[in-house]
Amino acid sequence: MTQWVYGFGDGKAEGRADMRELLGGKGANLAEMSNLGLPVPPGFTITTEVCTFYYANGQTYPGDLQAQIDAGLKQIEQITGMVFGDPSKPLLVSVRSGARASMPGMMDTVLNLGLNDETVEGLAKAADDRRFAYDSYRRFIQMYGDVVLEVDHSLFEEALQIMKERKGVSLDTELAASDLEKLVEEYKKVVADQLGRPFPQDPREQLKGAIGAVFGSWMTARAVTYRRLNGIPESWGTAVNVQAMVFGNMGDTSATGVAFTRNPSTGERRLYGEYLVNAQGEDVVAGIRTPQHLTLAGKEEHGSDLPAMEEVMPEVFGQLVDIQNRLESHYRDMQDIEFTVQQGRLWMLQTRSGKRTAGAALRIAVDMVEEKLISESEAVRRIEPQSLDQLLHPRLDPDAPRTVLARGLPASPGAVSGKVVFSADEAEAMAQKGEDVILVRIETSPEDIHGMHAARGIVTSRGGMTSHAAVVARGMGRPCVAGAGELRIDYKAQTLSARDKTVSKGETITMDGSTGEVMLGAVATIQPKVSGDFAKLMVWADGIRRLKVRTNAETPADAEAAIKFGAEGIGLCRTEHMFFDGERIIAVREMIMAEDEAGRRAALAKILPMQREDFAALFRIMAGLPVTIRLLDPPLHEFLPRTDEEMREVAAASGKSMDMVRHRALQLHESNPMLGHRGCRLGISYPEIYEMQARAIFEAAVEIGKETGNPVVPEVMIPLVGMPKELELLKEVVDRVAGEVQAASGVHIDYLVGTMIELPRAALMAREIAKSAEFFSFGTNDLTQTTFGISRDDSSSFLDAYQRRGILEKDPFVSLDVDGVGELVKIAAERGRQTRPDIKLGICGEHGGDPQSVMFCHEAGLDYVSCSPYRVPIARLAAAQAAIGK
Repeated sequence: MTQWVYGFGDGKAEGRADMRELLGGKGANLAEMSNLGLPVPPGFTITTEVCTFYYANGQTYPGDLQAQIDAGLKQIEQITGMVFGDPSKPLLVSVRSGARASMPGMMDTVLNLGLNDETVEGLAKAADDRRFAYDSYRRFIQMYGDVVLEVDHSLFEEALQIMKERKGVSLDTELAASDLEKLVEEYKKVVADQLGRPFPQDPREQLKGAIGAVFGSWMTARAVTYRRLNGIPESWGTAVNVQAMVFGNMGDTSATGVAFTRNPSTGERRLYGEYLVNAQGEDVVAGIRTPQHLTLAGKEEHGSDLPAMEEVMPEVFGQLVDIQNRLESHYRDMQDIEFTVQQGRLWMLQTRSGKRTAGAALRIAVDMVEEKLISESEAVRRIEPQSLDQLLHPRLDPDAPRTVLARGLPASPGAVSGKVVFSADEAEAMAQKGEDVILVRIETSPEDIHGMHAARGIVTSRGGMTSHAAVVARGMGRPCVAGAGELRIDYKAQTLSARDKTVSKGETITMDGSTGEVMLGAVATIQPKVSGDFAKLMVWADGIRRLKVRTNAETPADAEAAIKFGAEGIGLCRTEHMFFDGERIIAVREMIMAEDEAGRRAALAKILPMQREDFAALFRIMAGLPVTIRLLDPPLHEFLPRTDEEMREVAAASGKSMDMVRHRALQLHESNPMLGHRGCRLGISYPEIYEMQARAIFEAAVEIGKETGNPVVPEVMIPLVGMPKELELLKEVVDRVAGEVQAASGVHIDYLVGTMIELPRAALMAREIAKSAEFFSFGTNDLTQTTFGISRDDSSSFLDAYQRRGILEKDPFVSLDVDGVGELVKIAAERGRQTRPDIKLGICGEHGGDPQSVMFCHEAGLDYVSCSPYRVPIARLAAAQAAIGK
């Protein structure tokens, strides 16, 4: 018989921490804390295998599941002395999700389950507190009504607000027991009016509904979006945890809170978190009430007037500190802890490895190595390469003028400017148009996940450091300012205002998630540096990795940035990007418009000195590191004049009439230029173009070799080769020019000639192509296009649907398609090495900065990856993790 249910509590458990795949993260950690003897309310976990069964069998359950759930309930009853559904001593339970990967706020939860019109009276007598009992009942109806019965939660909020206004109070905690009894009747009426049937009174029916809702929430739009954004497979499923309730809303000696064993924003080693007196857990994460700090240091740091737990509950606080130290030592990682205090007694509800910013992750990893908790390789393994993106972009210039509009909590670091939007849908729509936006909300909810991902930053007027906005923003690497209470946000007017200033939708603000400041307009930034903990971790990574990491760069600024980030050469210099500047674009157009070789050579002679200086600048910066230069690749139509003014400039430069210029432009028009007259085909048709570029490369190499005293070894790359003869002919051109430059300068030049593998035919013909090629550089952007027959410029309109329907797991232009494109890379590598065992192999598409693609390149035995400058540290770390075998 399959075991679908695993019990825990009373100092023991049937599960363990290493059973995450079966029990989910929450269930495995509840079991582990129970086995450690920590105070955990008893309960049981329904495994992820039930979720898989549920969706594979028409949303039905295994036949023997109910008996195991009943046995689990019996065990909780035996430990607690309470009985599920018993009016005199009612057992209440929470029902929570628990996927193996943390998905904060994405899945559904139900608290206080088991309450009805009879058990609420039993709870009131048992606790000798009628107000507490009815507070729990109104919370249950609202949560169950929203999560399970799908009644609009705003209807409950509206009834609550009316009650508070009627009684002249502002907080839920100020309502009396009689007020809450009336509110319960209002809530039940809301359910009956909306559904045409009464709120369910049978606790077992309630439990069945809640379990179904949690499994159902695995496929909600917000959960699907979160999984897609975080690479979590749908097949993992979620577990369900049913646990005896403990109550943080039993008066002033009760509380609920969230604690981090280290600061999740900075990584500082001290207890960090928030709590609420007389509250339940959802109150903290939902940001409905302003939370209080756990420690006196936290209270003083944030200028709070509210008492810290350390001063009002010193004994419980001491227990919490002891437990958090035990948990961090046991798990050897920073922990995110949820707890409840019921009438002075501490209970642990959750522990997990905490979400943290990239800066905090680096500091924690480096500190834990120095504390002898983990090894250097473990520190390298723990940092998500993609998260480094947070640290590789500009921050606010401390000397730049700024006008502060409001201050909130520094919930997730990073500084950005963007246009204000007030809804997740607007954020997504504007971001898709290329706009930088900042999502401003009173508070965020899980339904906002798509807009939070699209926005450059997030600002809320409510909520604390552990609110939904703060936790999700940190996990995404988005800057966030939370709880900026000065801000008055008017959704109807589409404005935010503070300090007598108003900002409308579409106007620019700047936010700094490191200081909590929200500023008017755009504020100047400064460039990042790889230093401190970041630099230390990079040294460890470099000592582990085998793959080299180069950069894609054709400007001195990009090359210098890449060197600062640790690039080991240039893997792709796209020479066409150099052609668009100022006067040279006129010369390029003059060359294109020429009707014969003599006319083309006259125009190319104007471009030669410019190209030579371009290459000399790169060779100078790279100081002996390899530089791979791709000869002209795009179709000539990309350089054509489009406006009358541009055509007049070309006509004047070339001595031709406007009609002749227009006619030539029409001649060069192509229906599908991506597959047309481009790459090596240009070199075959007009060898003088490649001849000029080769001359510029070799003359620059001679110049910089003499200047520095160190020889430059350029790598000349012929693009879009599909037939061995193409490369053979064009290599002859390059070799001839090299010989001429050597003869004229008296300097010997070492150089390589290779090709970009970006066509399936080139991969299949690699054995023959390698007879001429000394290196292969896989152009995975175009190789993906030509393998799939999909244009990366036009695919965004349908790729999202392909991902939603499971046809593609990921966008193949973001993460390499290992099964198709990857197989072609392997074939080309294997066949190329059969001909030339020492052939140099690398990739230079943007996949070179994608961690999963880097893992593939390591496993395929390539020599290097090349990516944009700001992704170089990401690739270095990913290459180290590939070597470790993460």
